Amino acid sequence: MRQRILIGVALVLALLGGLYLYFGQPDEARLSVAAVSGRKPDIAAPRAQIWPTIGVADAVGWKAGETPTAAAGLKVNAFASGLDHPRWIYRLPNGDVLVAESNSPPREGGGISGWVMDYLMKKAGAGMPSPNRIMLLRDADGDGVAETKLPLLTGLNSPFGMALLGGYLYVADTDQLVRFPFVPGQTRITAKPETVVKYPGGGQHWARNVIVAEDGKTLYVSIGSSSNIADNGLDAEKLRADILQVYPDRKGYRIYAGGLRNPQGLALEPNTHSLWVAVNERDMLGSDTPPDYMSAVEAGDNFGWPWYYWGGYPDHRVKPENPELQQYVKRPDYALGPHTASLGLAFASESRLGAQFMNGAFVGQHGSWNRKPVSGYKVIYVPFGDKGFPLPNVKPVDVLTGFLDARGDARGRPVGVAIDTSGALLVADDVGNTIWRVSSATPQAAPAPAK
Repeated sequence: MRQRILIGVALVLALLGGLYLYFGQPDEARLSVAAVSGRKPDIAAPRAQIWPTIGVADAVGWKAGETPTAAAGLKVNAFASGLDHPRWIYRLPNGDVLVAESNSPPREGGGISGWVMDYLMKKAGAGMPSPNRIMLLRDADGDGVAETKLPLLTGLNSPFGMALLGGYLYVADTDQLVRFPFVPGQTRITAKPETVVKYPGGGQHWARNVIVAEDGKTLYVSIGSSSNIADNGLDAEKLRADILQVYPDRKGYRIYAGGLRNPQGLALEPNTHSLWVAVNERDMLGSDTPPDYMSAVEAGDNFGWPWYYWGGYPDHRVKPENPELQQYVKRPDYALGPHTASLGLAFASESRLGAQFMNGAFVGQHGSWNRKPVSGYKVIYVPFGDKGFPLPNVKPVDVLTGFLDARGDARGRPVGVAIDTSGALLVADDVGNTIWRVSSATPQAAPAPAK
């Protein structure tokens, strides 16, 4: 009898050990982040996972006197601190800086995926309710520190992107684009929100961005997918993984581009005035694949999600498959590394950070949750050429690092980036609850006007 019990215990232990090896072992990277970056990244064969690699850095915050580390020739200071989960930044024409203090709305669903997501959000410092507020920061004396910090708007629904157009401030809530009468210089908006267009809210990717289009009359709005690879069916992804072009005068829209799993940063390249986007790609194909990316976007473009990534590599996990789409999938213009969670995007045309940062794009990388070792957790710079595209054979340059401490814990996580009126780079840190200001260590001349 005892022998049977011992045999049974051994079998159970062997089964548990096998399950751990099959499900619980994290997939380790075999390529460097640099190898999966640039115009021609290495695209590794997928290593499909039933259980995701969980490698998010624990959020610990900054100790007194600590700051991130700026690149050589640059310096960094806290422009504003004591904020509540600041995610996105928008600079007004008068120099005031708006900050969306925001977080995910209450998440629906349960099961293993729901548990994993809740666990990751708490671990990463994003488990608190959304503040649902836009703060106004003002540096009236120009010393690089905002002495005024006021709530401009409250009572929103997980706000993110902001844009000023035609006497209105547009705010992209998670489920609708709203607007308010607004004149730069105001420090409080009390008007009720006016709905411009509605769209699906919440989901795995809840944040919506908005910018003014190149025509100066319409708006671009980005809407991420509700799941990793249409896990809940394609019907749940209607009007998602898209960029919309919104016509505010008639409160209508069209789908401008699609197949973008989680488009976040939107910006107009200053020389060509073309639309660019920063996109987070899919999970659970291993630590190396596929890269997050930034790319120019034209009307009608499709980047392949959920069926394809990086210009036509098929994801056979998605059913039913869509072979007819493959030949039309657009290849992104620049890879930003695997699982870096590249969110913020700002072009350098107005920056005064030195000659090495005059023509290119700054990208805020929030940091991976499912890669070993972790990736991102920094702000990078991508050099561009004079034709409005990243230079060939050039890798990203680190601009602001040190968000991870010596133990690998997250003192901060960068999100939105913007250029202030002095030419400094502002970086929203939603774990450190700070807006960091990166400036040149030596005086710099004003940049030449964009063509």
